[in-house]
Amino acid sequence: MTKLIIPKKSEYIGVKSSKIHNKGVFAKKDIPKGTSIIQYGGEKISKKEALKRIYQVYDEAEKDSSKGENYILDLDKKHDLDGDFPWNLAKYINHSCESNSELTDVDGEIWFVASKDIKKGEEILTNYGYGLEGHKEFPCKCGSKNCIGYMIAEEHWPKLNAARRTPKI
Repeated sequence: MTKLIIPKKSEYIGVKSSKIHNKGVFAKKDIPKGTSIIQYGGEKISKKEALKRIYQVYDEAEKDSSKGENYILDLDKKHDLDGDFPWNLAKYINHSCESNSELTDVDGEIWFVASKDIKKGEEILTNYGYGLEGHKEFPCKCGSKNCIGYMIAEEHWPKLNAARRTPKI
């Protein structure tokens, strides 16, 4: 059985066009570091169902390049959260290698929390922190001066950079 997690509206954000990727989430007012900005809402599903949905999205993307958006986040050892709902504005928070928010588990809920002060009008960005395995499937489009090229956790950046410097024999 699945459960819908519907977040309350956030006083801090608005959605509009982004230079990074389609839509983005922007600060409607200054947001101090440490502020819980918005909860990630969606359908709580099993890991097995999440994999099924992810593969379905990939299959759709192979047929139509305008598709392929995946809004599934890891919730706990048994469940994921599928945020592909129109009312889940948090799904529009784009990845960046120079993020200003982080995903935080607060009593079993996923929140975007400001990791630094965010100014009114600034796009809210996070590092989705994917693993190194299969990283080429997740290219980064942030365009920051420190962009690593993929949507991977910062802890993996040295490994990726070392692999790039190692000559192939």
